[in-house]
Amino acid sequence: MTIDDAFPRLMLAEGGYVNDPNDPGGETKYGISKRSYPDVDIKNLTPDGAKAIYDRDFWQPIEADKLPDSVSFQALDFAVNAGIGTAIRKLQAAIGVADDGWWGTESATAAAKLNECDLIMRFTAQKLRYYTKLKNWANAGKSWINRSAADLEYAAIDTP
Repeated sequence: MTIDDAFPRLMLAEGGYVNDPNDPGGETKYGISKRSYPDVDIKNLTPDGAKAIYDRDFWQPIEADKLPDSVSFQALDFAVNAGIGTAIRKLQAAIGVADDGWWGTESATAAAKLNECDLIMRFTAQKLRYYTKLKNWANAGKSWINRSAADLEYAAIDTP
């Protein structure tokens, strides 16, 4: 899987332009928030501009192109939703290495040794536990569960 394959899926979850005063991210388009990217003209952000940000800041740091297809999109989606550091730590916890937030050779090697389905299930369990501990679980939990369910459906499609 490449970022070109993953991006359309991500856009189904992230959507278009919003400027909700109750959203801590503030002005957001395609999931790119003003809070995280203060120098980006959010309102005029193009899909190609968003994809370039996702590739540089999310896809490449988790080396998603080296993960099984069924896991790469899940890792990207969770990184976008929870932050790159959180996604890497939870993926590391799922594969049984030190969850230091840095995806390196040890993490990649451990991930490659796991059965693809086991990795998907372990990672999903880590994500769900993470979500239930967040203070806004009562308000956003349903959308996080639905997002995780969609990720599992994609994983079923992507698993050989």
